[in-house]
Amino acid sequence: MWDCCDAETSPERGFYYHPSRHSAGRPIVAGWAYQFVAELNFVRESWTAPGDVERVRPDQDANEVAAEQIGALLGRFEEGEALPLFVFDAGYDPVKVQLALEGSACQILVRLGAGRRFYGDPGLCDPPEHIGRPRRHGPKMKCNDPSTWPEPSTEYTCEDAGYGFVCARAWARMHPKVHNHAGRGSRRPLPIAVGALILVEVELLPRGERRREPKLLWLWWHGPEGTAPDLGLIWRSYVRRFDLEHTLRFFKQGMGWTTPRVRHPEQADDRWSWLVVAAYTQLRLARARVSDLRLPWERRYDAGRMTPVRIHRAVSSLLMHLGTPAKAPKPCGRSPGRPKGSLSGRAKRYPALKRSA
Repeated sequence: MWDCCDAETSPERGFYYHPSRHSAGRPIVAGWAYQFVAELNFVRESWTAPGDVERVRPDQDANEVAAEQIGALLGRFEEGEALPLFVFDAGYDPVKVQLALEGSACQILVRLGAGRRFYGDPGLCDPPEHIGRPRRHGPKMKCNDPSTWPEPSTEYTCEDAGYGFVCARAWARMHPKVHNHAGRGSRRPLPIAVGALILVEVELLPRGERRREPKLLWLWWHGPEGTAPDLGLIWRSYVRRFDLEHTLRFFKQGMGWTTPRVRHPEQADDRWSWLVVAAYTQLRLARARVSDLRLPWERRYDAGRMTPVRIHRAVSSLLMHLGTPAKAPKPCGRSPGRPKGSLSGRAKRYPALKRSA
């Protein structure tokens, strides 16, 4: 999120939720929204590998933009590689993402709210007494009502150093009722998005968060036909999704991603955002080539565990040895500047756009 509340001359701004900044007492700010696609690993660190960034315009759907980004990324994969798993936060609609990626060779994992309702296979219900339309929805399952939970199709348990006893249960062939879809109002049958509903329960939270009670984690998984969810991989994958938050914070605080006050959004997303991603990639590649410049009060880290802040501090010594392909600037003389007596006029104002219902 690139907030620019007072940039009245900047077009295509929208109203978005912001956790820390408020406007008129509400956590809503005006600005530009962005979506990142980054590669994660299972090591507990703050390093990621961003591969794509795109701005979501106020008239666009974030789920459709995410599906387009994933489709473009899958086109760069070679045949025979492992089936990729894309992890989404709770701000995405699992049905829209799943229908947009139907037929793609990938897995999706989306976090769900605790108050969702899902339905099983209609063949599990008793047959109707009278002849009529066949059932489309089976037994109802409420996530916040354990009495409605059927027997899980798969269960996984393990002991983890940070989370203690972990129990993951999956219910296959589940689907929600779809209300907001592309064919709404056409009197056609509602689309059915079938996937696996996953519940993850942990005994405790990692160090630093153990004051809070662990909550139930509901996830929605979908993959190609004939594949089954790997619960041991899935719950660890979603836990590692939080590493992307460290990258976004470093972009803003360490690399000045939202510091420039540009007027046009093309300057922000087509140029500056991609320059920041490219610079971060150079920092990641320089991890094994620089030595740590530790301040007296900082903790000592091994060469393979240095954070992006430490690499950013020490990478200037590496640039001196690498050099630059750019040539020395040539003087071009004094610029004539603006003609005498000319007026640029008042810049055009653009109000922040609200998404219609």
